[in-house]
Amino acid sequence: MEIGENNLLKVNRFTDNGAYLIDADHTEVLLPNKYVSEDLTIGDEINVFVYTDSQDRNVATTLTPLAKRNQFACLQVKDVSQYGAFMDWGLEKDLFVPFSEQDRRLKPGQWNLVYLYLDSITKRVAASTRIHLFVARDIMDIEEGDEADIIIGETTINGIKTIINQKYLGLIYENETFEELNKGEKRKGYIKTIRPDGKIDVSLRKSGIEILEEGAEKIISYLNSHDGQLSLHDKSSPEEIQSVLQMSKKNFKRSIGILYKKKMIVIKDEEIVLA
Repeated sequence: MEIGENNLLKVNRFTDNGAYLIDADHTEVLLPNKYVSEDLTIGDEINVFVYTDSQDRNVATTLTPLAKRNQFACLQVKDVSQYGAFMDWGLEKDLFVPFSEQDRRLKPGQWNLVYLYLDSITKRVAASTRIHLFVARDIMDIEEGDEADIIIGETTINGIKTIINQKYLGLIYENETFEELNKGEKRKGYIKTIRPDGKIDVSLRKSGIEILEEGAEKIISYLNSHDGQLSLHDKSSPEEIQSVLQMSKKNFKRSIGILYKKKMIVIKDEEIVLA
């Protein structure tokens, strides 16, 4: 039976407290009554997540945690005690982060990237904010331009931390984001740059001409929904462009250049209109 993982277990017996499930080695774990469906019978197989309760006893649940053992996640701190911090991971019992596994002291309400591991002494799932110890150093299976699964982390002075493919640490520069990003959100991203020192820059948009095409489509969409008029031009300030279209001025100018060459727009002194 794997603690901190999903297990396919068989119903062995029922008690007043719930259903006892067994694995192939006949190791038992309790599935409390609140998770026992009315149609569950002895011999049925059920997929459950196994972790430890407040008394460090193994317990099963049909709830899906926000992260599992040997995974990264961006979670919110619920409380702090004299022993460490406790994070919300979607289960009744909060996820423990010992002080020894905190690169800086956590505070209630904070969001932080963590790595979930099985404590070798207590045999319970715990978490560490020292993610640099768990991310892969050798970049073997991604290249610049690749699409990747990313988890949005906390914002630092350098940018927004991300976890790439549950394996690598990446960074999104704040001046390259044109939408609200929620901590813990899972998104598709693109590998922008892999530096010689192994650091990875991530973008939320594809590079090269595909960015320009996306920007051009955004401008056409805006024109179609605003009577064919856009009160921006190549002399508009970057702040105006970002406020209206959520894109950089550089991307805006290149995008209107694409549309102009395709004779889809007319560029006037104070506005852009559909051709």
